Amino acid sequence: MIVADQTPGEPRKMRTSVKGPLMFSAFFAVLAFVAVLIFASGGSARAPRFDLAFTGAGIAFIVSLVVAAMLSMSHKENADHLGKGSGVNLSSKRPGHGRPGAPDSETETPDAGH
Repeated sequence: MIVADQTPGEPRKMRTSVKGPLMFSAFFAVLAFVAVLIFASGGSARAPRFDLAFTGAGIAFIVSLVVAAMLSMSHKENADHLGKGSGVNLSSKRPGHGRPGAPDSETETPDAGH
């Protein structure tokens, strides 16, 4: 879907909106903040290091936002003919169907019952 195909007034899908990557990045920023706040102080006897926690949260937010934006920009819809079922051996009922030299399940072989 191209962004130019969006109609005004309709809410955008999660893939084309800004909300998805921002929520993804905010989650990892909060996770990094908590992790750095706990582990950078070096124990409960010392004061928590908020400066390192904010720095780690900012780095995590920016890096995850850039990664999410690059992944959403590189998304490309599949062509319409790919989902039509034009492949070989599409039915699990006849596993040999479509393979050259494989007997069909409808034809009887001389040793079918033995």
